[in-house]
Amino acid sequence: MSVHVCAERARKEGLFDRFISPWLVHGACSLPPIAEQRQKIVPLAEGVVVEFGMGSGLNMPFYDAGKVQKLIGIDPGAALMEKAHKTAKTMPFDVDLHIVGAEDIPLEDQSVDTVLVTYSFCTIPDNVSAVREARRILKSGGRLLFSEHGLSDKPRTAKWQNRLNAIWGKVAGGCHLNRNVETLLLDEGFEIAQIEKKRMPGVPGLLGFNYRGIALPR
Repeated sequence: MSVHVCAERARKEGLFDRFISPWLVHGACSLPPIAEQRQKIVPLAEGVVVEFGMGSGLNMPFYDAGKVQKLIGIDPGAALMEKAHKTAKTMPFDVDLHIVGAEDIPLEDQSVDTVLVTYSFCTIPDNVSAVREARRILKSGGRLLFSEHGLSDKPRTAKWQNRLNAIWGKVAGGCHLNRNVETLLLDEGFEIAQIEKKRMPGVPGLLGFNYRGIALPR
């Protein structure tokens, strides 16, 4: 097992981003309903895996070590990646951590077997570019695994998500309430092989509508 950290294009972080936001993000993303969704999707990853928005490494305990050859973690936040680094040293497979955004990944075309994205499409500034990068780096037959909160299927809730989205983003580190993950993937060259869409129990409606599934590059 080896761990490598490379900071290609780290996001500029102020005091809030460095010392407060990482703890808020870690705490919110550790909630039991979200951990339950992680536990359902992460073990499906296999081969060479790229995880978008690795953050503090909350997914790492859920990987099936018998399936993973190597894990490559992508995240622009240096503070969160410091937390991930500690967990990575305990993993039974090689881990490379890259402090870089998902919109421009330093990997070759068709070089990975799995892309995993959990609760990260909501905050990636240019999520269209990120999806295109996922499609670029996936091998033929590769899979994109996702579990994300986003636009509700309830019109009343969706209306409020759209109304409050800009305000929420300012206080929640750029998180969007109203991104439709299924439409995003379909529009950018993926087909949906499997999807479950429902509200997570115990999570407020504005944040609780969850998309979990498997997408294949067309």
